Amino acid sequence: MTAAERFFCADSARTRGDALAGTAPHGVVWILVEYRGGWPPNGFDGLDLDPEIKALVYAAAQAARARVLLIRRHERARIRDTTAQRWAVLRHDGTGAHRQHWGTWERDADLAGIVAGLDAPGETGRPPVVLVCTHGRHDTCCALRGRPVAAALSERLPGQVWECTHVGGDRFAASVVVAPDGVYYGGLDDTTAVTAVEEHLAGRVHAENLRGYTDLFPPQQVAVAAALRRFGPAGRHDHTVLDTVRRQEHRWSVRLASRGPGPALLDVEVSARRTPSYQLTCRGRARSSFVAYEVTAIRTGPGDPTG
Repeated sequence: MTAAERFFCADSARTRGDALAGTAPHGVVWILVEYRGGWPPNGFDGLDLDPEIKALVYAAAQAARARVLLIRRHERARIRDTTAQRWAVLRHDGTGAHRQHWGTWERDADLAGIVAGLDAPGETGRPPVVLVCTHGRHDTCCALRGRPVAAALSERLPGQVWECTHVGGDRFAASVVVAPDGVYYGGLDDTTAVTAVEEHLAGRVHAENLRGYTDLFPPQQVAVAAALRRFGPAGRHDHTVLDTVRRQEHRWSVRLASRGPGPALLDVEVSARRTPSYQLTCRGRARSSFVAYEVTAIRTGPGDPTG
């Protein structure tokens, strides 16, 4: 197969026009393990670590419903780094007081500190961590599209950016996660990534390239993205979900309270449909469908449609 004939899932998703909003995996806790060597296709699970330590970390992660990611600095920074490798527990706090707990490891046994870290309150006031998926052995598009984004962000925000393993949604590469804010961005390149992240850190989340907030479920993510698209960028916690009512099997009404631009209360109607089957990853030949969401109405009050 020639390069021109190769299948790239991100190219295919863009050709189809797959919507980004509503595609952020749910979760509010992240475990990060720095590993400067090559990453196995299955990430942390594939590392040659003490089986007892690996099982201990996984059991604690499952109990906390945490996502475990391998991380490393972008190549140029990694070559110069001779310090001990780090691990972290990041936790999203709905109040906005996000918590981080960091440690170091040199021996496998040191990773047992993650278990205690999951129970620790964590520090507040640290800047968020910017994670860029570059997991090429999991999916080709993650590497091809993620590495230039990691390079651009690392140059602009040194010390704050990490490359990471699979975060979900290969076809939305390049994907960036700001944690523990719990915000996913996708479909990025080196220019749009810098703009999206810098705006995010300045307290302005834009609808463009937003996949969703990880403490919300897909219809709620879609509703928040619709509010941002209609009324302009807002802070991470400026739109709050007050209520979600399932009208029919594939229709929801999401009520939002807003402290940002636009009305103080919004009712967003969201519908969903199951798509035909497609090949959704570069490496996976199997075809599968996905749920696509659409905003059908935004209302500021009963009988008062704004769009």
